[in-house]
Amino acid sequence: MRLGPILLALLLLAPGAALAERAAPKAAPTAAAIADYQKKLKEYQAARQQFENEAGPYWAAIAQMRRTRFAKRRNGDVVLLEDYVLTQPPVYAGPPRPVDPSPPTDEEPRPPRKRIPVVADFLAMAAEHFKFVPQRPKSELDYKRAYARLAAAAGLTREQIVRIYGFESGGNGKYDVQAGLEYDRPGARAISTALGYNQLLTTNTVSLLAGKGDAFVKALRGKAAGLDGDARKNLERKIAVLARMVAFAKTVPNQWSEHDKLANTAKGWGVHALNLDIDVGPLLQTQKLLDSILFARMKGHTAPLSAAELEMMNLTGDGNGFDMVTMPAAMRAQVPTSNFFQRGGYERNPVASRNNVVAKLLAATDAKMDREVKLQGARDLAAAYSE
Repeated sequence: MRLGPILLALLLLAPGAALAERAAPKAAPTAAAIADYQKKLKEYQAARQQFENEAGPYWAAIAQMRRTRFAKRRNGDVVLLEDYVLTQPPVYAGPPRPVDPSPPTDEEPRPPRKRIPVVADFLAMAAEHFKFVPQRPKSELDYKRAYARLAAAAGLTREQIVRIYGFESGGNGKYDVQAGLEYDRPGARAISTALGYNQLLTTNTVSLLAGKGDAFVKALRGKAAGLDGDARKNLERKIAVLARMVAFAKTVPNQWSEHDKLANTAKGWGVHALNLDIDVGPLLQTQKLLDSILFARMKGHTAPLSAAELEMMNLTGDGNGFDMVTMPAAMRAQVPTSNFFQRGGYERNPVASRNNVVAKLLAATDAKMDREVKLQGARDLAAAYSE
């Protein structure tokens, strides 16, 4: 069917007209609107300054007390209740920042929001910088079996891996699940680079390669020795790529801050794609939890860690998690969770702020685990472990 010239012109004109309407410059605000904005801005700034006058010293005290506790443990001294900040952090309760009614100018562009890379980015950077394409599992169950075998061999219990999987990946998460994308919701977006069953950040992956990469290479060489033909050749090529990635991770001092810098480069994104590989991914996911258990043992804590306790080390870092794990039960009901976070991390973590003492946070973690392990993904992982 042919469109008449008038109808065609209207169809072609309408999008442009709508675009022009959307792009129309914002009208200049009235003098009254500007005065009202400036008044509210002053009120907001005064309230924020009052809040910062309280929050700054509070979080400085948190950091100082943490250093004191770590020093006491190094010296073999007992950590006491008074070694923690026992008050809750101040909460901003003033007015919100007012919206400037003035139209934005070319001289004052809004800074773009930093984009969080996703799986497609990790894969693209792995291909570009390392000529590497992860060998994906044939099925989700194949990955679970590979992970369960390694976890069991490392001494992790079924309860630990299944409950932490449930907590971290939502009970049904796949091996490539990313933080913020655990559930199929409209408008969902990644909130961090955390990936896989135990939600490793890009920095975790780089750090694990720097510290344990040689052992990973050795393990895969042992596996390759039992293969032949194309299977062996393919694995040997993968080992060569892994060795280059390990060498890349070792180009900086063995410190978290240095690993974080590497992790936020294009090559660092490419390294993170290892978590998607059926041979290397389970090694990384297992080692993350095993390192926390070994850390606790090194510090003299030989009692088995519950899944919730191990998750605290996974969530807050080994040092802070160990601080909670070794705390007497009577103290857990009194010590605020803010003692174990940096300020920014705490303020972005509603679970930690809502469950604002250690006992509540552990209980909330256990409750979430109780719910999530009933889902099919967690049940499949439990079955894979039993095999």
